[in-house]
Amino acid sequence: MRGFVDLHCHWIAGIDDGARTPADGIAMLSTLYEAGFSTVVATPHMRPGMFDNDRAALERAYAAMQPHLEEASAQGTALPAVHLSSEHFFDDVVWGRLSRGEALPYPGGHMALVEFPPQAFPVRIAERLVDLKRGGLGIVLAHPERYQPVWADDSCLDAILDAGGHLLLDVCALVGKYGRAAQTAAEKLLRDEGYEAACSDAHKPADVPGVKLAIARLEELVGEDEATRLLAVAPAAILASSRKHRTV
Repeated sequence: MRGFVDLHCHWIAGIDDGARTPADGIAMLSTLYEAGFSTVVATPHMRPGMFDNDRAALERAYAAMQPHLEEASAQGTALPAVHLSSEHFFDDVVWGRLSRGEALPYPGGHMALVEFPPQAFPVRIAERLVDLKRGGLGIVLAHPERYQPVWADDSCLDAILDAGGHLLLDVCALVGKYGRAAQTAAEKLLRDEGYEAACSDAHKPADVPGVKLAIARLEELVGEDEATRLLAVAPAAILASSRKHRTV
């Protein structure tokens, strides 16, 4: 099966905890393409105090990868189409960047990938998301199944959904990569039809075999049609929506 769209992947070299070298980044993209991903969005971390990346730094790192992609393609390596965004850690600094248009949303600037601290959701999160939405920016929440508040009671996600947010499954949670609590939460959110899309969240080439196993597990749990919606149709729509809104 082809046509998967990966909204969350760390294939840019040397910018965060993802690919260490350009060769690692190329290997990730190549093996993701073999796994069915025709489009892969780079989402390096923007997390002050851990990965002090701003938009300009991420754009430079992405540009530095382009000659390596071109060389690999010239040598016959099949690669997916690529785009640049970021995984925005939702603290006061990054929220300010999102509010001022200084962050790095998905192409077109209409939807942004965010992550929360694992132990607790940010204060006034519903209010802040509504403010962003009023400014024309929706959010996609990375790996909700990995947040401890969700383990206790996933109704804590209702405010995000009510504010127009989307939930993005890290498929590898389904094969136990992040422990039993995350796997149980992911399976429940799937049963409740809480997810809008699914992704690899790959950080290194060795992650991709696990992604393939997780996709197979996803198909077992929800069926091929719903798996295709989560991995292809819905993420493609998120990117298309972003590009559409850029022209408005």
